Amino acid sequence: MNGLNKGIGKVEVALRWDPSPAGQPPSDLDLVAATYLANDPYGDPAYVVYFDSRSPDGTIYLNRDSKDGKGFGYDEVMTLELERLAPRYARVVVGVAIQQRPAHRTFVSVANPGLRIREGYTDLTEDDFGQVLGATAATVAEFVREGSGAWDYRPGIQGFEGDPADFTRTMGATRRS
Repeated sequence: MNGLNKGIGKVEVALRWDPSPAGQPPSDLDLVAATYLANDPYGDPAYVVYFDSRSPDGTIYLNRDSKDGKGFGYDEVMTLELERLAPRYARVVVGVAIQQRPAHRTFVSVANPGLRIREGYTDLTEDDFGQVLGATAATVAEFVREGSGAWDYRPGIQGFEGDPADFTRTMGATRRS
C-alpha cells in the first residue's frame, strides 16, 4: 500500500424508499452484489449476493431486507468486508434491482428512493436515483482491487432497463468512468 492510503476496508450500502400509496402494489427494491475474479474482472460473476443469500466466505451479506419499504430509516442494508475478500477477487459491483411483480416499476414510480454508501462514519455517496428515473435497476458502486492489494471505490449510478435476472448477468459489464 502506498503511504497513507489503506484503501477501502468495510463498506455499508443502505437503501431506503417509502411504502407505496394505499391501494397500490408494494415496491420491492433489492441490493445485489457481484464479485469478479482477478483473471476475468469483466466476465461472468464468480458469485452474486442478493436476498436470502450471502457470499460463500461470509464477507458480503445482507443485514436487512424489506419487501415494501415500511420501517424507519434505511430499509435494506448490505455489508461488504472487502479487506477480508480473497486475493482471487479483483472487483465487486453493487446494484439495486426493482422487483417487477406484481407491477412494472422504474425508479420514477418508487416513492422517495435513496441510497447511502459509507465506510465507517464517512459517507462516500448519497443519491436519490434522479439520473436513472426510467430504469428498472442500476449499478451504484464499483470496488476494484489495485495492484497494491488495496480496494478503490469508483462511484457512479448507471441505469439498466430489463428483467432483474438479466441485470445480475450484465451488471459487471464495462462501466462508464
